Amino acid sequence: MPSSDPISIEFPRRGRGQLSPPDEYASLRAQAGLVKSELPNGSTVWLVTRHEDVRTVLTDPRISASPLHPGFPTIGRNGGVPMPDQIPGWFVAYDPPEHTRFRKALIPEFTVRRVGELRPAVQRVVDASIDAMLAGGTTADLVSAFALPVPSLVICELLGVPPTDRELFESRTRVLVTFTSTDDERDAATKDLLFYISKLIAMKQRFPGRDLTSRLLSAGVLTPKEISGVALLLLIAGHETTANNIALGVVMLMLNRQWINAPGVVEEVLRYLSVADRVALRVAVEDVEIGGQLIRAGEGIVPLGASANHDQATFAHAEEFDPSRSARHHVAFGYGVHQCLGQNLVRIEMEAVFGSLFRRIPTLELDMAVEDLPFKHDGVLFGLHALPVRW
Repeated sequence: MPSSDPISIEFPRRGRGQLSPPDEYASLRAQAGLVKSELPNGSTVWLVTRHEDVRTVLTDPRISASPLHPGFPTIGRNGGVPMPDQIPGWFVAYDPPEHTRFRKALIPEFTVRRVGELRPAVQRVVDASIDAMLAGGTTADLVSAFALPVPSLVICELLGVPPTDRELFESRTRVLVTFTSTDDERDAATKDLLFYISKLIAMKQRFPGRDLTSRLLSAGVLTPKEISGVALLLLIAGHETTANNIALGVVMLMLNRQWINAPGVVEEVLRYLSVADRVALRVAVEDVEIGGQLIRAGEGIVPLGASANHDQATFAHAEEFDPSRSARHHVAFGYGVHQCLGQNLVRIEMEAVFGSLFRRIPTLELDMAVEDLPFKHDGVLFGLHALPVRW
């Protein structure tokens, strides 16, 4: 029978200097049914914490990813990202069949084979970024000097954006994924990015290249406006998320050096950190039962990826950082029809980063205690504002 008296709690947060998920997640997973909580803006949502339940939420057609449905949970006005009715092509906020149309157009661009063709370019970006960091002395902020530039330059390579323009994307995407940004600031950042992308598309229409933007224009399946929205989405998702995984992953490996060259280190970093813990916001469009709890149509749902990835029922000794485990069934990239399209590219970037950084700078170490690091507790994505290191 569905639970009729769920507990209600404050929204859990990671503690000072804490890389693992909030401590409360373990007790929430042990509760019968689901848990009600309050988002920072005061709206009430259902928290989904167990691995099996999270995957059910992300695949049930009675649960929608569209913020246009009444009751969709928000952070600020619109979750810190554009609304799908404002930007054609913002397909992560669409449900099938419209979502399917975009997905089919983009899947060929992100296969293992197609992404593998970018591996040499990714390695060049990583090597050049390490060169620049080494040339600057024996200390650096690894976030600004390395973790942000690498994915930014890779996405520029993918879309055909001149690398000299990356600062625009870094500054504007940071506004969009920060809780404390105002609605006006988000609007301005979105407009700046779309204006630039529209100019890029106009240039590619006249002078096509071998980049993804040119190929999408040539295929003719998506309109130029839709391609603008897709490009904006790829810039935000492929830039900020990967930068956070790189910076935090480097911290994990500096604290666990015995695992630096382990074959499974990328998957375990993704599982353990789960930086996009609260990204997959959902709303029930019909009454649905999840984990023994009845969720009414119009009620918001937050499937917590970090909690699912630390579920002891799925990952033995989940609290331990152990790259020797088989962790490919984690939900760090989501699950179901909305699973991250760019996951193969993220893996290639992280492999190149971890494989090169510690080989070329074996004495790399933190220049600040972990508990004093400036973690992103104010963002949609978990990460670091800065990472002081020395060698």
